[in-house]
Amino acid sequence: MEATEVLMAEHRVIERLLTSLEAGAARVDAGQPMRPGFFIEATDFIKGFADGCHHRKEEGVLFTAMVDNGLPRESGPVAVMLAEHEQGRVYTRGLRAAALRLEAGDASAAAEVTANARSYTALLRQHIYKEDNILFPMADQVIPRAAQARVSEGFEHVEHEETGEGVHEKYLALADALEREVAGM
Repeated sequence: MEATEVLMAEHRVIERLLTSLEAGAARVDAGQPMRPGFFIEATDFIKGFADGCHHRKEEGVLFTAMVDNGLPRESGPVAVMLAEHEQGRVYTRGLRAAALRLEAGDASAAAEVTANARSYTALLRQHIYKEDNILFPMADQVIPRAAQARVSEGFEHVEHEETGEGVHEKYLALADALEREVAGM
């Protein structure tokens, strides 16, 4: 299905951010200088792209279509994915709060920054694996071909009406900048 291919392509962008976030956390753990704003900007990416666009497509369109075609929302794969999205939001809020404290001069927040960064990246790496290899193939099977076009249309609506034009480009540029920052150190 075209819609799941779109989501998998977005996963590759999210994985780039995860790699940068892991590298940034490793620098902090090694006592190397790392700009606190790096982590704040990473949470901007997570909130704006991973959660604000990507998860919105999954939760509001794909998962709904899967439920409409027989999968339960309160148990099974859809429920697991929704719970993991919420756990990711908890880690993102913790990362942002700790990075803001670090930026304000609270050196003790560094451990909280790295703990939240590592927890988020570990969660998202296994989450993406499950979606790419289990959930999306399942969606391709349970959503009838006639309904798959509506899923793609729903994605377009999220992309252009709900999140706005240029969102992908903005966050791709941010992912690029964060990659360059950790690579250049």
